[in-house]
Amino acid sequence: MEMTIQVYGNHGEIKADEYRYWQDRPAHERMDAVSRITLSLHAMKEPTADVPRLQRTISVLQRTRS
Repeated sequence: MEMTIQVYGNHGEIKADEYRYWQDRPAHERMDAVSRITLSLHAMKEPTADVPRLQRTISVLQRTRS
């Protein structure tokens, strides 16, 4: 596996690069990442709970019609 080291001049450059990376990812991949992060945070908050998925909807997003 080839590794690349990126040097940034400031925090703003890091955030801009991270934003560009996630904007380039397909929507299903971004949603999967959000789901994994959410489940990880719930596991840290309640480590004894053995819940393989969320039991309720966290939020509902309304899409505007084009």
